[in-house]
Amino acid sequence: MCPPETITSLHASAAPPPSISSIIPTTEISQAAYAHAASLLHPSILNHSIRLYIYTKMLAAFKKSIYHTNPAKHDQLFVACLFHDIGTTETYNGPQRFEVEGADAAVAHLSQFGVSEEDKQQVWYTIALHTSKGIAERMGELPTLMRRALHVEFSIGDWKDVEGIDSVVEFKAKLDETYPRLDIEKVLGDAVALQAVQKPEKAPSASWPGGLLRAYLEDPDWKGVNKEF
Repeated sequence: MCPPETITSLHASAAPPPSISSIIPTTEISQAAYAHAASLLHPSILNHSIRLYIYTKMLAAFKKSIYHTNPAKHDQLFVACLFHDIGTTETYNGPQRFEVEGADAAVAHLSQFGVSEEDKQQVWYTIALHTSKGIAERMGELPTLMRRALHVEFSIGDWKDVEGIDSVVEFKAKLDETYPRLDIEKVLGDAVALQAVQKPEKAPSASWPGGLLRAYLEDPDWKGVNKEF
């Protein structure tokens, strides 16, 4: 794991990923969301957020979700994916868990565009609970879609029933090639843990951030992916 003094390097900027102009919805709300997220996120976390958006979008289309059929709600899906890890940035490194900081940031963004309180709440749940397996899935359609997409992003998952995906392994490999992973497991784990080193209140003991913090403190010289990732 990276030592604490390298935390600023976790938020370096980079050129936009390839083909990104064809990925971002053309609406003002999504264009602004991408511009803001891209200006803050580590390149690895930005690529991860884009891959997550693609997976979540595909699932929404397959399930004929309202987050696919209603353009306004598709914007909410995009914002949720692009902001879901924005709490790892210094801009949003507040006292709350990184998931909550990101959820609050997304709601602040959506509020600029007149999104309803009900819709903002769904986005908030989606981001705030995205590391809470077994809870997110009970909080609505959008949190469930993202949780299932995360299963594929960080493993293979079960996508045998998704139309247009003959081989999830092959599809995942192609997506990882287009938007490289850039050691996302290490970068994300380190970002969360190192914030918690500075602000332990961000990592309650029973939470995913809490596990990452414990692993870091038990072996601060470890150079690989956080053992609790």
